[in-house]
Amino acid sequence: MNRTDRLYALVEELRAVAPMPRSARWLAGRFEVSTRTVERDIVALQGAGVPIWAEPGRTGGYVVDRAHTLPPVNLTAAEAVAMAVALHRLAGTPFAEAGGTALRKLLAVLPAADAADARLLAGRVLLIGVGPATSVPAVVAGAVSARRVLRLRYADRRGVASSREVEPLGYLGNSRHWYLFAWCRLRGGPRCFRTDRIVGVQALPELVTREFRTDDLDVPPERLHRLTLA
Repeated sequence: MNRTDRLYALVEELRAVAPMPRSARWLAGRFEVSTRTVERDIVALQGAGVPIWAEPGRTGGYVVDRAHTLPPVNLTAAEAVAMAVALHRLAGTPFAEAGGTALRKLLAVLPAADAADARLLAGRVLLIGVGPATSVPAVVAGAVSARRVLRLRYADRRGVASSREVEPLGYLGNSRHWYLFAWCRLRGGPRCFRTDRIVGVQALPELVTREFRTDDLDVPPERLHRLTLA
């Protein structure tokens, strides 16, 4: 059994018996490899976002959270590559890292033959120019998700920097730039901050309670498209 097949089979074995654990020794015997190989495989799966943890003790072993793993996924090679292309278009956005993790989770549960076909097809795809021209700092992306107040050092169009505390509310993006939409405490109102002009940022412990309102944006409603997962 090659490594790709074994990784997929490991997840399915742990899913089948969850919440009961399987020891590294048992798994090594099942897949005819060393316990060290099993431990390396488990680390690789954890790094790909598969929720596996170790239970200590004489009857312990590795356990997977069935509620947070995917059953076998029947994606075609073209569908998997289409997702990868879409994720490349996320480069520089607040969701680039999360998108990559999601794709790795899907590949971890994809049947080995389908995953191999997808990798072959992906090797025949070339991209020129991906994502918007500007990126979103990781601290900013994390604060929007966690709803934490930010302390910014922000440079205006003339390059003059100012310090301010803002309450992140959401994002506004186009093909050229990403903007942080936030309540600016210095100005006492909503503002859009171009992310490539954020020259310093610190997340504060304080949580944001203010809600996002499209009415606060100085943009004609017909030009706005709200992202959905539908």
